[in-house]
Amino acid sequence: MPAHHSPAPPSVIQLNPADNVAVAAKTLARGEKFAFPGGSLTAAGEVRFGHKVALTAISAGEPVFKYGQVIGYASKPIEPGQPVHSHNLHLGELHLDYARASQTPPPPTPITGRTFDGYRRADGRAGTRNYIAVISTVNCSASVAKYVAHAFDQSRLANFPNIDGIVPFTHQSGCGMQFGGDAHNTLNRVMAGIARHPNIGGYLLIGLGCETGAMGYLVQRERLIQLDGGDSQPEGAPLILSMQDQGGTAKTIEAGVARLVEMLPRVNDVRRQPIPASEIVLATECGGSDAYSGVTANPAVGAAADRIVAAGGISILSETSEIYGAEHLLTRRATSVEVADKLIERIEWWKRYVAMFGVELDNNPSPGNKEGGLTTIAEKSLGAVAKAGSTALVDVLQYAEAPTKRGMMVMDTPGYDPASVTGMVAGGANVVVFTTGRGSCFGCKPAPSIKIATNTPMYQRMVDDMDINAGEILSGVSVDAMGEKIFEEILAVASGKPTKSEALGIGEEEFVPWLVGPTL
Repeated sequence: MPAHHSPAPPSVIQLNPADNVAVAAKTLARGEKFAFPGGSLTAAGEVRFGHKVALTAISAGEPVFKYGQVIGYASKPIEPGQPVHSHNLHLGELHLDYARASQTPPPPTPITGRTFDGYRRADGRAGTRNYIAVISTVNCSASVAKYVAHAFDQSRLANFPNIDGIVPFTHQSGCGMQFGGDAHNTLNRVMAGIARHPNIGGYLLIGLGCETGAMGYLVQRERLIQLDGGDSQPEGAPLILSMQDQGGTAKTIEAGVARLVEMLPRVNDVRRQPIPASEIVLATECGGSDAYSGVTANPAVGAAADRIVAAGGISILSETSEIYGAEHLLTRRATSVEVADKLIERIEWWKRYVAMFGVELDNNPSPGNKEGGLTTIAEKSLGAVAKAGSTALVDVLQYAEAPTKRGMMVMDTPGYDPASVTGMVAGGANVVVFTTGRGSCFGCKPAPSIKIATNTPMYQRMVDDMDINAGEILSGVSVDAMGEKIFEEILAVASGKPTKSEALGIGEEEFVPWLVGPTL
């Protein structure tokens, strides 16, 4: 019998029949012929892997379509077969129809009976890890927080197998800001979100003593403990140290280490137990994106996010500056006009904010993004919002705000990955999925971060950092099947399976609170 041969993978991918460009599935040499659903062409110049090639003639000023959406306008005439990138494509002025709450999808078919083995906290929330946090409330106490946390190496924690580690959470702020202003309250929301995170079994707050970010204001405003002592954190009242009250650096370190020694047995006294998948709060992020982020990994994460929502859980889309140009796809899916307006207001705020510094949102695609084939912020955003899947937009959150609803929502964060993920984790995300095309090496304690590669060459080159290869979609695996694989990986990681970034010890330096406003 003749041998069975699988059909050769396509040289280019046309993502939507309305598109006048396609994405190169391999590098096309000048003069190389390639086929697409509407015919065949010859490459008029080298088209690198992941970059765009014109399928039709496009006049100067005419729109360029990808994903069936406008990603910008031709800055000069483009002939069929020519590469399309920054030299002949610019963003121009987008005209988006928000059609608020006009296409709200029905709830997905429920997924029942799925569980993960997690830690049920006293307040009812579910953790996927069990860390101790040493939180510096101001940069002046950052070194002390690190010294205290790093005093406990693996040998010192050997008798406490249920503790995943002791993590210092340090930052560059805490003073030089308006007391009670937006920056102050946002930072407090981040620090309190880490302190009461379900993946934190106990915490220690360390301050200097004279900073604007006063410890008492943090504790009272964020209700880490009431003045009458009746509302302590779930597993004990907050432990607080002031360097000035303790008598300086060495004495504070000594006191901090002693407090943690006392805390260890209690934090260790937990066991994993079956918890419904509805308790997953999923942070979705893309970083070091390439043209395949919106073709493989991000749509697959969207399919996994749909499953989380169907199971009753929460999926969070972030990076407002990377939603710009695609926000109309989300406003249509909002559960109400009010929810849609919350997203539109955030987009308008970002336009005003970047204009203050003489910056445009289209400056967002990084040099690495452009090297990977992305040209405009609209193109990047259309791929990025694929992580939101297909369910309704139920809410829009402020930075580090804890969700009060179930379903898919947006959190207002910058596109800078550490700051974006810090906000979602501080808001309660207990698992992170992070897609990357160029190869971001990222972790974010206390939440495990699952790294998903968009293409096989990068996955193979950086296999020590990547957990899943969504590049298999280019070889015939369906987006839905990859979404199912990611969903199962989320539950496995939530149950304790270590991610590649956890095995490498990554995740301390990536705590980066986003602060808006002047430093005084």
